[in-house]
Amino acid sequence: MQRRSLMRGAGALVLLLGTRELAFGASIVAVRVWPAEDYTRVTIESDTALAARHFLADNPQRVVIDVDGLELSPELRELIAKVKPGDPFIAGIRVGQNQPRVVRLVIDLKQPSAPQVFALAPVAAYRHRLVFDLHPATEPDPLLALLQEKAAADHSAAVTPADRAASAVNDALGDFIGGIGKGGIPGRLPPPPSDPTLPPPSGPLRITERLVIVALDPGHGGEDPGAIGPSGLREKDVVLQVALQLRERINAQPNMRAMMTRDGDFFVPLHERVRKARRVQADLFISIHADAFIKPHASGASVFALSESGATSVEARWMANKENAADLVGGVNIKSKDAAVTRALLDMSTSAQIKDSLKLGAEVLGRIGRVGRLHKPRVEQAGFAVLKAPDVPSILVETAFISNPDEEAKLRDPRYQAQLVEALVAGIGRYFAKNPPLARNRGT
Repeated sequence: MQRRSLMRGAGALVLLLGTRELAFGASIVAVRVWPAEDYTRVTIESDTALAARHFLADNPQRVVIDVDGLELSPELRELIAKVKPGDPFIAGIRVGQNQPRVVRLVIDLKQPSAPQVFALAPVAAYRHRLVFDLHPATEPDPLLALLQEKAAADHSAAVTPADRAASAVNDALGDFIGGIGKGGIPGRLPPPPSDPTLPPPSGPLRITERLVIVALDPGHGGEDPGAIGPSGLREKDVVLQVALQLRERINAQPNMRAMMTRDGDFFVPLHERVRKARRVQADLFISIHADAFIKPHASGASVFALSESGATSVEARWMANKENAADLVGGVNIKSKDAAVTRALLDMSTSAQIKDSLKLGAEVLGRIGRVGRLHKPRVEQAGFAVLKAPDVPSILVETAFISNPDEEAKLRDPRYQAQLVEALVAGIGRYFAKNPPLARNRGT
């Protein structure tokens, strides 16, 4: 009788606990995949911290990840469908229960990759996150890619409609001759290389003119949405739209090219944004934002430069602290040795860089002031981590306060975006007119 009572009590306890409390291990909150040419990130968000081990395997190339304290669930299986066909790194994901409370993820790779696996503590709206970053095994040369892109664009622009028509006629004639060519009758010559990155037939490709490079940095991205407006407009989306339009306008200028720290919805750590600008020997660095403030009526655009000492205002200090926290939300592998070395190097800010940044900021602020209201009539200064390139004039532009309903509507308006882009282009042009770039050979 006593045993039967105990069993009835245990059954009642099972009913009261429900499936969530009875489940072994962590519960999955969400899974996400962020594909990009730079790297692809896979995130597993859970209610408790997870630990994982990983190794690389061949035939086919894949990374195998064992996650401890986890049972296979429908939420985890969602990862399979999250992979997009155009993902540069992931061909597919397989998920299975490898051992009790150990789930195995197998990520089939499209290219040799250098995976990083790390955990993130809860921050902002996120719970515990387990992150898998797939970087290329060999990092591409961004300056070479930029030069090849510029050369290809110049070559394409130089080809007239008449040239294209003549080429079509020659191709047709070559096909005809090649089809009848027998016994020493020549067929058509091999066509020129179709790859625009290859040198033209006349000789090796050389860039002898001074190419001016402007690094554009759309803030936030990926796991970090940035500020969110009253109607749901996300900062990371609107600043990317502005930056893409600005890239088009800059690339249309003679001997100018824009490099973007991100051209899609993925996260780039603050130190990596600066490193990207330095790797292409950028002449300018412009970080584009649309932040929020604690007061919804705050309005107007602002321009910021780095400060060697304290911030020029309480608002500037608050804004810098908020932007510098982006790495916590976006998710950075703090154990990465490369990241630590880069951060140390970027702390060597110089007075000359700040002086030039203030000049650039003044020109941009003056032009933006013609588009809309300014929050402050001068360039503000604070300790923004993203402005710490010691050899590149750098500014951060707050295009408007997305937390203000009226300004959120403006940011959503394509006409305002176009006006803003024209103001930025004009400010950049005025800066270079007064401060010509140093004559450096960017070579081949």
